[in-house]
Formats: sequence, C-alpha cells, structure tokens
Amino acid sequence: MSSPFSLPASWMRTLAGAVLLAAAAHAPGASPDSAPASAAAQALRATHQRMGPKLAQSGFGRPIQLDSMETPNGLQGDIYAVVDHPLPEISAALKEPSRWCELLMLHVNNRRCRMGTTLQGGEMLTLFVVRRYDKPVEQAFQLPFAYRLASATPEHLSIEMNATNGPLGTSNYRVTFEAVALDGRRSFLHFGYSYDHNMMVRMATQAYLATFGRNKVGFTVVGRDADGQPEYIRGPRGLVERNAMRYFLTLDAYLSSEAGASAERRERSWFAAAEQYPRQLHEIELDTYLAIKREDRQRDGAGR
Repeated sequence: MSSPFSLPASWMRTLAGAVLLAAAAHAPGASPDSAPASAAAQALRATHQRMGPKLAQSGFGRPIQLDSMETPNGLQGDIYAVVDHPLPEISAALKEPSRWCELLMLHVNNRRCRMGTTLQGGEMLTLFVVRRYDKPVEQAFQLPFAYRLASATPEHLSIEMNATNGPLGTSNYRVTFEAVALDGRRSFLHFGYSYDHNMMVRMATQAYLATFGRNKVGFTVVGRDADGQPEYIRGPRGLVERNAMRYFLTLDAYLSSEAGASAERRERSWFAAAEQYPRQLHEIELDTYLAIKREDRQRDGAGR
C-alpha cells in the first residue's frame, strides 16, 4: 500500500509481505469430475439465496457483499457479487492463463506478469509486485502461483490458486474464484483470498496501521459519527478489504471490456471503478497510473 511518509527500509520490507496479493494461471489436466462440480454449483447458489437481502441493500451501489476476518495465522477477504455476464462468457475470458496476466496487470502495484511451469509440469504465473506504485520493477517481489481448474461445466466455474511460500514472513496463499450461472445473462461470483504471516509481520503491520497507516480504512461500516456519517473498519481487516476490492475490480473491468479492447481502455475502466471509492482506494492520479502501465507494456512488449 502506498503512503506519503517514508518508513525505515527494514520495516517496509517486512510490511510489504503482509499486503501483497498474488494470483495465478491455468493448468492443463483432466476434466474436473461433474458430481463435485454440481454440488459446488448448488452450494454457491445457496450462498446467493442466503445473501439476497444483503446484496439487494448493498452500500456499493450494486449487488456486492464484502466480508473479511483475521484468521489465527493471517488474514482473509471474500467478495460476492452478481454480474451482468453469462457464465460461458466468464469461462471463455478466464480459462486462458495469459488472460490472468492481462487482468492482474491492471492493479496499480503489479508491474510485470510472466507465465511458466511448476516442477510438476503444470502452468503457473509469476507476478512482480512493488510495495509502492512508484518503485521500479527491479525492486518487485516475485510471487509464483500454481493454478488448478477445479470445475468447468456449463453451470459452474471454479479456479483455485495456491502458493506455499511468500515474501518476508508470509506463506500459504490461497486464492479462489467461483462463478455460477443465475440465468442466461447473469452470474454470481465469489472471489476470495487468504494468507498466513508470522509474528514479525503481524507486529510490523499493526505498528504501521497504528501510525503511518492510521487514516486508511476498509469498507465495513462499524458505526456512525456525530454527524451520522459512516465509520469504516481500520486495522488489518481494513487492509485486506482494500486489497480484495482492488483485485475484484481487475476481474470486473476485464470482464466488462469489449472484445479486442486495448489495454489502456481496460486500465481506464479499472481506475474509474476504483475512484468510486476514493476514501479507501485513491492513491494515484490517472495520468500517472496510465504512464506507469504504458511503460510496463513497452518494457515487456505486452502489446497495445
């Protein structure tokens, strides 16, 4: 996360591990078993029905529900949303590993994405993440993640992404994406991630959030001030909520882009979506963001 203040280098190196999210690409293999896929689809539809009132009354201006929690060993964030995209369209957009690199590069802190293979021969994705958007790619953490296509049926899509080790005291990254068809034009999505961190990272994160990051907030409303304005959650859960939303918006912007849309058009779409929540997500001006992303594409020959 960005900050207008300078922290000691050792502090920031430790903290960086706690705020990075990675995701992965698509591994080939046998078709997932249809029976577990059907059960998973039913479970996700049941979640949609249970969340119906919350989705209808969402404070995001659209049917989105964001949940967060501190786990015994780390943090977890989950976003559920109804989107105006049929499931076949979502599956076609997300089943190719290269598409994940394209969409994840929309995040302001992601400066490079490369495909590769795991030791077992499956496909993987390595994301290069900087601790602040203005840092050079040479200072990025390399985060390699394996991908498993858990389900790909006409009614359900499920992707699981895992990394055993992360940078500087973080580990056991778990990223999930699920989608189920609601009807011929709408789908219900679940995007979630969690990771573990050791005591040193936990303490450094808490110290940062109590000092330089004390004004940063998440999305969960925990109360009202004297003027009736919402008071948002702070601390580690606020941190994981901000990052979960940024990554959900990369998915949303990518799915909403027209076929053959340029990278810059998708970047503008992601930035506009993030700016709908300036209290939580504003870090950079549009011209600066576009210039950084243009530089990344030119450096790596990533096309338009």
